[in-house]
Amino acid sequence: MQFKAIEGQTLVANRLTLSVDEGRVAHAQMLVGAPQATALAIAYAQYLCCTNRRHYEGDGQRADSCGECPSCRKFASLSHPDLGFVFPATKEGHDDVSPSQEHQADFVKFLEESHQCGTYDDWLAALNIEKKQAKIYVADANFIVDRLSLKSYEGGYKMMLIWLPEKMMNDAANKLLKTLEEPIGQTLIMLVSADSSNLLPTVISRVQTINIGTGAEAEPSDETKALFVSWMRLLFKLNMRALSDTVDTMAAMSRDQLKRFLVYVLDQFQRSLMTHLAGDNQPLGTGDAKFDQSFPTMVTTNNAEAILNAINNTIYAIEQNAHAKIALMALSFTLSKHIKNR
Repeated sequence: MQFKAIEGQTLVANRLTLSVDEGRVAHAQMLVGAPQATALAIAYAQYLCCTNRRHYEGDGQRADSCGECPSCRKFASLSHPDLGFVFPATKEGHDDVSPSQEHQADFVKFLEESHQCGTYDDWLAALNIEKKQAKIYVADANFIVDRLSLKSYEGGYKMMLIWLPEKMMNDAANKLLKTLEEPIGQTLIMLVSADSSNLLPTVISRVQTINIGTGAEAEPSDETKALFVSWMRLLFKLNMRALSDTVDTMAAMSRDQLKRFLVYVLDQFQRSLMTHLAGDNQPLGTGDAKFDQSFPTMVTTNNAEAILNAINNTIYAIEQNAHAKIALMALSFTLSKHIKNR
């Protein structure tokens, strides 16, 4: 899978390729949200292993795998020896046998037929087990630990894609904590989640989370854009009374509304990152021309990762029913610190 085949995800693709090119590949990452998350994870792994990466000038996509080298051809058939898959399945054999490994061929076929965008219900239908529950078991966790402890077949990264980790049994998740925190050698563990709110906090704290949209969201309202601009400007002044009022406005939103707003904020920081670092023209479109021109310079290689992680962590906290005002005020102080110390 190449990034160019994934519609509406240029910003996320650019963020992923830039992390590879700058040597900042986090060993455990989780993509959350849109059905394209699986395709993005596979395209990311393919780009990481590609021996002839392509880079482009101008707006839009900044880079992609070549699609032609031996590594890319193996990814095209989902047969790269250093890429493993673990996913929800049903137990059919002994407890020490990984259900994922018993259904590997079925899962690869499912990925191919769904263009790597299938859902949990699609997967159950493919297995003809709509009335059953598929899970990720301890035996699957043992497979992951054992597989990643081995040497890479081709001398590069060892990669594991864990599809729908929210379906993981708690004892399986606990089994993975050490591997998520301290993997052996060059390792990339990619979690692809449709709903991270059902994951254990101990797992969330050990991965770098990337929230992605569908690529076809409705245009943010003028009120949303104005709130974002006002909030960002307050972070420079730190007028506590005005900041508290703005945080109150955000905290009064429903949980879903607040999450959508924070995803919009995340998107704006990602656009700023691409504009300032990669030379891509990613207009913010807030309606405030002066702000749109100056704000991208606030995001640099020194603060981008910390800012994106802080927003992602706040989105997760809101999903977990954290006190909205406390979470948003803490995020405000964090963003203010990193923007000022760029």
